[in-house]
Amino acid sequence: MSNYRRVCIPGGSYFFTVVCWRRKAVFTDPERLEILRKAFREVMKERPYKMDAVVILPDHLHCIWELPEGDDDFSSRWREIKKYVTTRVKIDAKEKIWQPRFWEHCLRDAEDWRRHVDYIHYNPVKHGLVHAPGDWLYSSFHQAVCKGWYAQNWGCSCPENIRNLDFE
Repeated sequence: MSNYRRVCIPGGSYFFTVVCWRRKAVFTDPERLEILRKAFREVMKERPYKMDAVVILPDHLHCIWELPEGDDDFSSRWREIKKYVTTRVKIDAKEKIWQPRFWEHCLRDAEDWRRHVDYIHYNPVKHGLVHAPGDWLYSSFHQAVCKGWYAQNWGCSCPENIRNLDFE
């Protein structure tokens, strides 16, 4: 087993990549997507955090969380989210839903945060699922447009600030 160490900063903001087992397309139907959304909400009630951005693709997801001041425990939140989904999504008994672990990046500053938010919202285009971020329903992009973070037509071509990023 690797000697992986996570950076845990109380009250920090983190970018996460969480992948389905063997890249299986688990989140392709509305019922499973709603189970995942409910998992986020239920865990958030018990262990508050703020979700700044999210995208759910068929075989993985990305999101940015801001933890409460003094709290650095994102791992137990992910454990509970994965457990919630695993006990409610029906799949072949021999299959798993999630890859072990997840990938996180502690966001360093506003520029780093913005680059990761852009990466999240552009991700469905990157994977060839849609032609523009506004065409993907399972993302916070539409809320970001309402907040004035983006024009509705943003992301029709790859933004320069994320051109060479790959957090898959």
